[in-house]
Amino acid sequence: MNNIVTIENPKSPIAESYRNIRTNIEFSNIDKDLKTILFTSSQQNEGKTTIVSNLAVTFANLDKKVIIVDCDLRNPSVHKKFKIGNIYGVTDVLLEKKSFNSCVKETDVKNLDIITAGEIPFNPSEILSSKKMKEFINNLKEVYDYVFIDTPPIGIVTDAGILSTYSDGVAMVVGSGEVSIELAKVSVERLNKINANLIGVILNKFNIEGTNSQYGYYGMYYEEDNGSRLSRNKKNKRKKLNIFSKKK
Repeated sequence: MNNIVTIENPKSPIAESYRNIRTNIEFSNIDKDLKTILFTSSQQNEGKTTIVSNLAVTFANLDKKVIIVDCDLRNPSVHKKFKIGNIYGVTDVLLEKKSFNSCVKETDVKNLDIITAGEIPFNPSEILSSKKMKEFINNLKEVYDYVFIDTPPIGIVTDAGILSTYSDGVAMVVGSGEVSIELAKVSVERLNKINANLIGVILNKFNIEGTNSQYGYYGMYYEEDNGSRLSRNKKNKRKKLNIFSKKK
């Protein structure tokens, strides 16, 4: 597996951090039925797919039936993380070229399935905004306890915004030291404008001084309405992760 530390080294501090994020998501699910959770970021290479993959494993380990849906129809990468093929997937199901059962792939992790993106279309936004796509997501909710949706960066294209209207919650991934505060704020504003249910922000690639881990550390906190936590990114670098505060 490629950087799926929850499989390769489940007793590591990083794997424990993912389990902490899982707990935070579970807490946010107390009063709301969060079954479909969309993951996006401001720009490419913030580690979004790595986080989706690892979190899916931690939820599957709770004996929950989980599926990862690769809805990045521009630059799909979930199949690379799990080292599986991407010949058929989401687009093939929506275009009725293949059945869902022929496209869904079981993993070596019990309770965890994947449906890759499939053939890359020339009109991804139109496909994702279709009635068939909405029905597809709703049907998955009937079969799985959790549906994790990997999407393109909201700061670059509109795809994640479209899919957020079908999702129960949205998690924003922010690469520490890699994305500007301004772009991160713009990304959050875009989600707020379409009334997406932003359940939290995952601070990724955050290295604690003195650690030798090749993965870095991960943490999650709830975004305040005015986005001020993003502006305190530099101060947070001196603190341990797994910061968690309820949304005001």
